Amino acid sequence: MKLNMLLKKCKVPLTTLGGRFDLDALNEGIQENEARMAEPGFWDDQATAQKVIDDNNELKGKFETYQQLADEVGDLAVAYELLVEEPDDEMQAEFETDLAKAQHDLQQYRLNLLLDGPYDRNNAILEIHPGAGGTESQDWGAMLLRMFTRWAGSHHFGVETVDYQAGDEAGLKSVTLLISGHNAYGYLRSEKGVHRLVRISPFDAAGRRHTSFASVDVMPELDDSVDVEIRPDDLKVDVYRASGAGGQHVNKTSSAVRITHLPTGIVVASQAQRSQLQNRQTAMNMLRAKLYEREEEKKAKERAAIQGEQLDIGWGSQIRSYVFHPYTMVKDHRTNYESHDGQAVMDGDLDPFMDAYLQWKLAQRNPQ
Repeated sequence: MKLNMLLKKCKVPLTTLGGRFDLDALNEGIQENEARMAEPGFWDDQATAQKVIDDNNELKGKFETYQQLADEVGDLAVAYELLVEEPDDEMQAEFETDLAKAQHDLQQYRLNLLLDGPYDRNNAILEIHPGAGGTESQDWGAMLLRMFTRWAGSHHFGVETVDYQAGDEAGLKSVTLLISGHNAYGYLRSEKGVHRLVRISPFDAAGRRHTSFASVDVMPELDDSVDVEIRPDDLKVDVYRASGAGGQHVNKTSSAVRITHLPTGIVVASQAQRSQLQNRQTAMNMLRAKLYEREEEKKAKERAAIQGEQLDIGWGSQIRSYVFHPYTMVKDHRTNYESHDGQAVMDGDLDPFMDAYLQWKLAQRNPQ
């Protein structure tokens, strides 16, 4: 029976959760944190104390959500048994609505449990840089900007445009976003890499098929607890007039800031804030994130070399193809997950791709 199959699917995340959930361990973590919070002198180090409280609140949130979802599944099971004994069209319609909601909530909960990296809970800094190809690739960059903005909006994340360079005729040359919300980086780290578009070009009068590329970089926004050494002598700081999308001036003073880290060649820029001081601070935070990410990638490559693994990290890897001609398909080349609803993906339906990526990373860490 269809309802029976759906109910079985609904129960899966609560019983297995990919081996990622341990209710006893969750309770132990809460008890340990609360014991630390009761110790004398707990507030002597306020930064550490706040971190313990934040960790405990997150554990409690997971536990309470688990109990809530377990109750939902239990109620659905009871409702299903009633429907089997006494079929009723109105009750069945209500059951299917509740079942669909529970499935969505369970999927989101399962996805959250996979976000266990040290900075997964942080805000995310996301950059889009179109590849060679002029207007074609710049328009593709704008399409990706819309896709990520739509995705962030559907999750009630804040989106701030830190820096925007408009394209010559259409689209954009580059954009930097700060996406704010719990687990923003954990979700969006799946999007780092090269995104490829195949379509009939709207800019080609002959109606030919074109292939465009854009690279997406994603970094966690870091707080002051993460130590990244930056020497003032290694920085070149330029100021210029800020401008918005399309090139209109939003500030007639030189408030925008561009910082170049001379040893690495990394360049960051901010023009979103009203004052030069604020933009400088934002740019420095971005530089810290980039340098931290660079160091983590270096360590990962060294570990892979020692272990004899093939590791492809960074900008050069094509992670996903968006094909709109001669057929419609969006395919992730790491996980092989694909969708034939390209419009939904461009409207921000990225969760299935993110879930597949997190499952893929989990499988890499824990091979059978």
